[in-house]
Amino acid sequence: MRRADRLFQIVQLIRGRRLTTAKWLAQRLEVSERTVYRDVADLQYQGVPIEGEAGVGYRLGEGFDLPPLIFTPQEAQALVVMTRVAQQWLDPALARASESALSRVLSVLPADQRHAAQHTPVYSPPWGLTAEQQPHLQSWREATQSMHKLALAYSDAQGRSSDRTVWPLGSFFWGAVWTLVAWCEKRQAFRSFRLDRIQSMKGLTETFKLSDGQRLMDYLRQQGVDPQALAEGR
Repeated sequence: MRRADRLFQIVQLIRGRRLTTAKWLAQRLEVSERTVYRDVADLQYQGVPIEGEAGVGYRLGEGFDLPPLIFTPQEAQALVVMTRVAQQWLDPALARASESALSRVLSVLPADQRHAAQHTPVYSPPWGLTAEQQPHLQSWREATQSMHKLALAYSDAQGRSSDRTVWPLGSFFWGAVWTLVAWCEKRQAFRSFRLDRIQSMKGLTETFKLSDGQRLMDYLRQQGVDPQALAEGR
């Protein structure tokens, strides 16, 4: 990769994230961290308002205007494939949003790249979430974001049913099954629920407030997972 292309990529990668470490940039660009430090310093010298420092992380200053994102043919194909998968395995609202976002991306591509992306021979068969599971996944995601409690009727692996009031924290996709992580009021502990075993789900008007030891990052650390690594897909 030419250095000019690498500098452009650094700006684009920092642009799309809240905080970006030099280590992550080095891994993505397949260069040393020292090279990243030098490139970022050169960008800062040229007037690009990259805030932060080595060892902490970088972000773009507010108000900095960049030209529209430019996608490579392979990036456009990846977006098409991800949208096809999303339509089968995400909740209805996010599936529609992903399709809308993809339409915007395709609209700015040259005709030959758009045609190649749309005809990428990678598909996701229509065997994803059932009609009953889709609204449950959407309700869970929305309650997680608004911090509203949910009432569940749940059946475990042995077929035993129970009613729970939970504080939804996150959703995890395992390739064929979604698991939903929550703080369970009944058990006063973290619990995970398989989406396909939820018999009913009802949103409650009552909100919840998390304390230390009840947050998703606390659950992840209990499982031996680095929250930052998970967020970065490592």
